[in-house]
Amino acid sequence: SGGRYGFAQSTFQVGGNAGSAFGPLLAAAIIIPYGQGNVAWFGLFALFAVGLLYVISRWYRTHLSLFKLKAGQKATHGLSKRRVLSALVVLGLLVFSKYFYMASLTSYYTFFLIQKFDVSIANSQMYLFLFLGAVAAGTFFGGPIGDRIGRKAVIWFSILGVAPFTLLLPYADLFWTSVLSVVIGFILASAFSAIVVYAQELVPGNVGMIAGIFFGLMFGFGGIGAALLGHLADIHGIEYVYKLCSYLPLFGVLAIFLPRTKKV
Repeated sequence: SGGRYGFAQSTFQVGGNAGSAFGPLLAAAIIIPYGQGNVAWFGLFALFAVGLLYVISRWYRTHLSLFKLKAGQKATHGLSKRRVLSALVVLGLLVFSKYFYMASLTSYYTFFLIQKFDVSIANSQMYLFLFLGAVAAGTFFGGPIGDRIGRKAVIWFSILGVAPFTLLLPYADLFWTSVLSVVIGFILASAFSAIVVYAQELVPGNVGMIAGIFFGLMFGFGGIGAALLGHLADIHGIEYVYKLCSYLPLFGVLAIFLPRTKKV
Protein backbone atom coordinates (compact mmCIF):
# COMPACT_ATOMS: atom_id res chain seq x y z
CA SER A 1 0.00 0.00 0.00
CA GLY A 2 3.04 2.29 0.13
CA GLY A 3 2.08 3.56 3.57
CA ARG A 4 -1.51 4.34 2.53
CA TYR A 5 -2.97 1.90 5.02
CA GLY A 6 -6.42 3.48 5.11
CA PHE A 7 -6.68 3.29 1.32
CA ALA A 8 -5.62 -0.37 1.37
CA GLN A 9 -8.14 -1.26 4.08
CA SER A 10 -10.94 0.59 2.27
CA THR A 11 -10.13 -1.14 -1.02
CA PHE A 12 -10.24 -4.50 0.75
CA GLN A 13 -13.66 -3.78 2.29
CA VAL A 14 -15.39 -2.02 -0.58
CA GLY A 15 -15.77 -5.17 -2.67
CA GLY A 16 -17.93 -6.86 -0.06
CA ASN A 17 -19.97 -3.74 0.52
CA ALA A 18 -20.52 -3.22 -3.19
CA GLY A 19 -21.68 -6.83 -3.50
CA SER A 20 -24.11 -6.30 -0.62
CA ALA A 21 -25.42 -3.17 -2.32
CA PHE A 22 -26.22 -5.01 -5.55
CA GLY A 23 -28.00 -7.80 -3.64
CA PRO A 24 -31.30 -5.91 -3.18
CA LEU A 25 -31.12 -4.64 -6.76
CA LEU A 26 -30.77 -8.17 -8.11
CA ALA A 27 -33.53 -9.33 -5.77
CA ALA A 28 -35.89 -6.70 -7.19
CA ALA A 29 -34.90 -7.42 -10.79
CA ILE A 30 -34.63 -11.22 -10.76
CA ILE A 31 -35.82 -12.99 -7.61
CA ILE A 32 -39.13 -11.15 -7.10
CA PRO A 33 -40.39 -11.59 -10.70
CA TYR A 34 -38.80 -14.98 -11.50
CA GLY A 35 -38.56 -16.82 -8.17
CA GLN A 36 -35.87 -17.87 -5.69
CA GLY A 37 -34.58 -20.70 -7.84
CA ASN A 38 -32.75 -18.22 -10.04
CA VAL A 39 -30.43 -17.42 -7.13
CA ALA A 40 -28.41 -20.46 -8.24
CA TRP A 41 -27.11 -18.54 -11.26
CA PHE A 42 -25.22 -16.23 -8.95
CA GLY A 43 -23.11 -19.22 -7.94
CA LEU A 44 -21.09 -18.53 -11.09
CA PHE A 45 -19.76 -15.39 -9.42
CA ALA A 46 -18.65 -17.50 -6.47
CA LEU A 47 -16.74 -19.86 -8.78
CA PHE A 48 -15.02 -16.89 -10.39
CA ALA A 49 -14.06 -15.61 -6.93
CA VAL A 50 -12.57 -18.99 -6.02
CA GLY A 51 -10.29 -18.84 -9.06
CA LEU A 52 -9.30 -15.27 -8.29
CA LEU A 53 -8.46 -16.12 -4.68
CA TYR A 54 -6.32 -19.03 -5.88
CA VAL A 55 -4.24 -16.64 -8.00
CA ILE A 56 -3.92 -14.20 -5.10
CA SER A 57 -2.89 -16.97 -2.70
CA ARG A 58 -0.03 -17.97 -5.00
CA TRP A 59 1.15 -14.33 -5.12
CA TYR A 60 0.91 -14.06 -1.35
CA ARG A 61 2.98 -17.20 -0.83
CA THR A 62 5.83 -15.80 -2.91
CA HIS A 63 5.78 -12.52 -0.92
CA LEU A 64 5.27 -14.07 2.52
CA SER A 65 8.91 -13.58 3.52
CA LEU A 66 8.54 -9.80 3.05
CA PHE A 67 5.49 -9.70 5.32
CA LYS A 68 7.32 -11.65 8.01
CA LEU A 69 10.08 -9.06 8.09
CA LYS A 70 7.53 -6.40 9.07
CA ALA A 71 5.95 -8.47 11.82
CA GLY A 72 8.52 -7.45 14.41
CA GLN A 73 7.79 -3.74 14.30
CA LYS A 74 7.88 -1.88 17.61
CA ALA A 75 5.34 0.67 18.77
CA THR A 76 6.48 4.27 18.28
CA HIS A 77 3.43 6.09 19.68
CA GLY A 78 4.83 6.28 23.22
CA LEU A 79 1.61 5.08 24.90
CA SER A 80 1.51 2.75 27.90
CA LYS A 81 -0.09 -0.69 27.61
CA ARG A 82 -2.96 0.48 29.80
CA ARG A 83 -3.58 3.48 27.54
CA VAL A 84 -3.49 1.28 24.45
CA LEU A 85 -5.94 -1.17 26.04
CA SER A 86 -8.36 1.60 26.99
CA ALA A 87 -8.19 2.97 23.44
CA LEU A 88 -8.99 -0.48 22.04
CA VAL A 89 -12.00 -0.75 24.39
CA VAL A 90 -13.26 2.64 23.17
CA LEU A 91 -12.85 1.49 19.56
CA GLY A 92 -14.83 -1.66 20.40
CA LEU A 93 -17.68 0.44 21.84
CA LEU A 94 -17.68 2.60 18.72
CA VAL A 95 -17.92 -0.52 16.56
CA PHE A 96 -20.83 -1.64 18.76
CA SER A 97 -22.77 1.59 18.21
CA LYS A 98 -21.98 1.66 14.50
CA TYR A 99 -23.01 -1.91 13.70
CA PHE A 100 -26.06 -2.04 15.95
CA TYR A 101 -27.36 0.96 14.05
CA MET A 102 -26.29 -0.50 10.70
CA ALA A 103 -28.19 -3.70 11.59
CA SER A 104 -31.39 -1.68 11.94
CA LEU A 105 -31.03 -0.49 8.34
CA THR A 106 -29.53 -3.50 6.59
CA SER A 107 -32.01 -5.93 8.19
CA TYR A 108 -35.21 -3.92 8.67
CA TYR A 109 -35.11 -0.86 6.42
CA THR A 110 -37.39 -2.46 3.83
CA PHE A 111 -39.94 -3.43 6.51
CA PHE A 112 -39.81 0.12 7.88
CA LEU A 113 -40.52 1.59 4.44
CA ILE A 114 -43.30 -0.88 3.67
CA GLN A 115 -45.04 -0.36 7.01
CA LYS A 116 -44.66 3.41 7.30
CA PHE A 117 -44.95 4.51 3.66
CA ASP A 118 -46.75 1.53 2.07
CA VAL A 119 -44.14 1.12 -0.68
CA SER A 120 -44.01 -2.07 -2.73
CA ILE A 121 -41.48 -4.82 -2.02
CA ALA A 122 -39.63 -4.07 -5.27
CA ASN A 123 -39.41 -0.35 -4.50
CA SER A 124 -38.25 -1.02 -0.95
CA GLN A 125 -35.37 -3.03 -2.41
CA MET A 126 -34.40 -0.05 -4.56
CA TYR A 127 -34.28 2.20 -1.49
CA LEU A 128 -32.15 -0.40 0.28
CA PHE A 129 -29.82 -0.46 -2.74
CA LEU A 130 -29.36 3.32 -2.46
CA PHE A 131 -28.45 2.99 1.21
CA LEU A 132 -26.02 0.11 0.67
CA GLY A 133 -24.49 1.86 -2.33
CA ALA A 134 -23.79 4.85 -0.08
CA VAL A 135 -22.23 2.47 2.44
CA ALA A 136 -19.89 1.12 -0.25
CA ALA A 137 -18.93 4.65 -1.32
CA GLY A 138 -18.34 5.74 2.28
CA THR A 139 -16.18 2.69 2.89
CA PHE A 140 -14.02 3.49 -0.13
CA PHE A 141 -13.51 7.18 0.61
CA GLY A 142 -13.14 6.87 4.39
CA GLY A 143 -9.72 5.21 4.26
CA PRO A 144 -7.96 7.71 1.97
CA ILE A 145 -9.48 10.61 3.90
CA GLY A 146 -8.08 9.11 7.10
CA ASP A 147 -4.65 8.87 5.47
CA ARG A 148 -4.84 12.56 4.64
CA ILE A 149 -6.43 14.25 7.69
CA GLY A 150 -5.93 11.64 10.42
CA ARG A 151 -7.93 8.62 11.49
CA LYS A 152 -9.16 10.10 14.76
CA ALA A 153 -10.84 12.96 12.89
CA VAL A 154 -12.59 10.51 10.57
CA ILE A 155 -13.78 8.41 13.52
CA TRP A 156 -15.08 11.51 15.31
CA PHE A 157 -17.01 12.78 12.29
CA SER A 158 -18.22 9.42 11.05
CA ILE A 159 -19.92 8.25 14.23
CA LEU A 160 -20.81 11.36 16.24
CA GLY A 161 -21.31 13.52 13.13
CA VAL A 162 -24.01 11.23 11.78
CA ALA A 163 -26.17 11.61 14.91
CA PRO A 164 -28.24 14.62 13.69
CA PHE A 165 -29.28 12.65 10.62
CA THR A 166 -30.17 9.46 12.53
CA LEU A 167 -32.24 11.49 15.00
CA LEU A 168 -34.21 13.06 12.12
CA LEU A 169 -34.80 9.88 10.10
CA PRO A 170 -37.71 8.35 12.12
CA TYR A 171 -39.75 11.55 11.66
CA ALA A 172 -39.03 12.25 7.96
CA ASP A 173 -41.30 11.66 4.96
CA LEU A 174 -40.42 9.12 2.27
CA PHE A 175 -38.29 11.48 0.17
CA TRP A 176 -36.25 12.74 3.09
CA THR A 177 -36.00 9.26 4.58
CA SER A 178 -34.29 8.09 1.38
CA VAL A 179 -32.00 11.14 1.36
CA LEU A 180 -31.11 10.75 5.04
CA SER A 181 -30.43 7.03 4.63
CA VAL A 182 -27.90 7.79 1.87
CA VAL A 183 -26.18 10.46 3.98
CA ILE A 184 -26.15 8.17 7.02
CA GLY A 185 -24.79 5.22 5.04
CA PHE A 186 -21.97 7.25 3.50
CA ILE A 187 -20.86 8.98 6.71
CA LEU A 188 -21.21 6.00 9.03
CA ALA A 189 -19.40 3.59 6.70
CA SER A 190 -16.35 5.82 6.44
CA ALA A 191 -15.34 4.97 10.02
CA PHE A 192 -14.52 1.28 9.91
CA SER A 193 -11.33 1.31 7.85
CA ALA A 194 -10.09 4.21 10.01
CA ILE A 195 -10.92 2.25 13.18
CA VAL A 196 -9.10 -0.88 11.99
CA VAL A 197 -5.96 0.95 10.84
CA TYR A 198 -5.97 3.11 14.01
CA ALA A 199 -6.03 -0.08 16.11
CA GLN A 200 -3.28 -1.67 13.99
CA GLU A 201 -1.08 1.36 14.56
CA LEU A 202 -1.70 1.14 18.31
CA VAL A 203 -0.53 -2.49 18.26
CA PRO A 204 2.02 -2.69 15.41
CA GLY A 205 3.21 -6.07 14.21
CA ASN A 206 -0.21 -7.63 14.86
CA VAL A 207 -2.03 -6.60 11.71
CA GLY A 208 -3.84 -9.91 11.22
CA MET A 209 -4.85 -10.29 14.86
CA ILE A 210 -6.27 -6.76 15.11
CA ALA A 211 -8.10 -7.09 11.80
CA GLY A 212 -9.55 -10.42 12.94
CA ILE A 213 -10.73 -8.96 16.25
CA PHE A 214 -12.47 -5.97 14.70
CA PHE A 215 -14.00 -7.87 11.82
CA GLY A 216 -15.22 -10.38 14.40
CA LEU A 217 -16.76 -7.56 16.43
CA MET A 218 -18.33 -6.16 13.28
CA PHE A 219 -20.07 -9.39 12.33
CA GLY A 220 -20.82 -10.32 15.94
CA PHE A 221 -22.43 -7.01 16.88
CA GLY A 222 -24.27 -6.93 13.57
CA GLY A 223 -25.73 -10.40 14.12
CA ILE A 224 -26.67 -9.77 17.75
CA GLY A 225 -28.12 -6.40 16.81
CA ALA A 226 -30.27 -7.88 14.05
CA ALA A 227 -31.69 -10.52 16.41
CA LEU A 228 -32.28 -8.12 19.31
CA LEU A 229 -33.81 -5.40 17.16
CA GLY A 230 -36.07 -7.94 15.46
CA HIS A 231 -37.32 -9.03 18.88
CA LEU A 232 -37.97 -5.41 19.87
CA ALA A 233 -39.79 -4.81 16.58
CA ASP A 234 -42.09 -7.76 17.27
CA ILE A 235 -42.97 -6.31 20.68
CA HIS A 236 -43.02 -2.55 20.11
CA GLY A 237 -43.14 -2.09 16.33
CA ILE A 238 -40.54 -1.18 13.73
CA GLU A 239 -40.85 2.59 14.19
CA TYR A 240 -39.98 2.22 17.88
CA VAL A 241 -36.77 0.41 16.86
CA TYR A 242 -35.70 3.28 14.61
CA LYS A 243 -36.43 5.88 17.25
CA LEU A 244 -34.42 3.89 19.79
CA CYS A 245 -31.49 3.25 17.45
CA SER A 246 -31.31 6.90 16.42
CA TYR A 247 -29.44 7.63 19.68
CA LEU A 248 -26.70 5.03 19.13
CA PRO A 249 -24.34 7.33 17.17
CA LEU A 250 -24.11 9.53 20.28
CA PHE A 251 -21.61 6.89 21.46
CA GLY A 252 -19.26 8.74 19.12
CA VAL A 253 -18.54 11.18 21.96
CA LEU A 254 -16.33 8.41 23.38
CA ALA A 255 -13.81 9.26 20.65
CA ILE A 256 -12.64 12.05 22.95
CA PHE A 257 -10.82 9.35 24.93
CA LEU A 258 -8.79 8.18 21.93
CA PRO A 259 -5.15 9.28 22.25
CA ARG A 260 -3.60 11.67 19.78
CA THR A 261 -0.23 10.52 18.44
CA LYS A 262 1.98 11.26 15.48
CA LYS A 263 1.24 7.93 13.93
CA VAL A 264 -2.53 7.82 14.39
